Amino acid sequence: MSDVLRELLARRPWLLADGGMGSSLFDRGLEAGYAPELWNAEHPERITDVHRGFVAAGADIILTNSFGGTRHRLRLHQADGRVGELNELAGRIARAAAATAGRDVVIAGSMGPTGEILEPLGPLTVEEATTSFAEQAQALARGGVDVLWIETLSSSEELGAAIAGAGSTSLPIVSTFSFDSNGRTMMGIAPAELAAIHRRTHLLGCGSNCGTGPAELVASIVSLAAASDPDAILVAKGNCGIPRYVDGAIRFDGTPALMASYACLALDAGARIIGGCCGTTAEHLRAMKEALEVYVRGSRPDAETIESRLGPLTAGTRALFGGAADPGSGNGRDNRAGHGGRRRALHRAFAAE
Repeated sequence: MSDVLRELLARRPWLLADGGMGSSLFDRGLEAGYAPELWNAEHPERITDVHRGFVAAGADIILTNSFGGTRHRLRLHQADGRVGELNELAGRIARAAAATAGRDVVIAGSMGPTGEILEPLGPLTVEEATTSFAEQAQALARGGVDVLWIETLSSSEELGAAIAGAGSTSLPIVSTFSFDSNGRTMMGIAPAELAAIHRRTHLLGCGSNCGTGPAELVASIVSLAAASDPDAILVAKGNCGIPRYVDGAIRFDGTPALMASYACLALDAGARIIGGCCGTTAEHLRAMKEALEVYVRGSRPDAETIESRLGPLTAGTRALFGGAADPGSGNGRDNRAGHGGRRRALHRAFAAE
């Protein structure tokens, strides 16, 4: 089993993860609605170019172009019979791109949601989801990844299936949820609940990615850290500012300076792995690295500090801030509508993240 991620974490106070693969591929000609994973076979040089840009900017961890690589997602493009091929290629492309770095670079096999709702709320059984994730995980392992990186999930049921599927390999597992602007995932999971899953399943690391902006992302890490064991490895991978529709396309308004400030606050919040998600380019990543290299870690930020540097927080996020439970939400499943749906729709547009 590859231990490169653990070895780097043992030597370093923080690691830099990469930026947004999907948004980077849109900049290189990917059309909306087309499966980014197909480019692993059709345009591997463009995937390589994205990876190399992130590595040159200082990334210690790069995620493969396999976010939508389960048979359920690929079925939408009549490619469900190509799970093994496309995921293996994703791992090999990333491995080759990092080979010339002259330093250790962790290859993380990206595994996104199936796009289906699991039972009891939806038609997909846990067994079917587990089999789907196992198929993808084993292909990524054959492609040479160091760790399996389950990202942008919103339900505990799907995360359980993904962890079980990934567990069919011998690779370590990291998982991140996407917390929407109410401080919970689309399916109502709060950061404190992810901390409990992390503790119970012995993930190498867990955290937050995507969402609706860096302020909400950092706040979710504060809440996650408050509910986690002191030595838990937490991951922050936030979007590059706020997504907006401009001239028929989604654009993110985050500047390199904003993302540098976000990176430092994420470190203060408790994250040890810090990167970007949708909209984050190599330029943003370079600014984050430069800021972290000279930053003297401070105390865990309060809500006012986050808002003054990154923008406003919603009332829902404030209610959960620091790991507190929302007394009016029960188990949270009634909160699965609203902003979470908007967040999921936006992330689908950047489906390679």
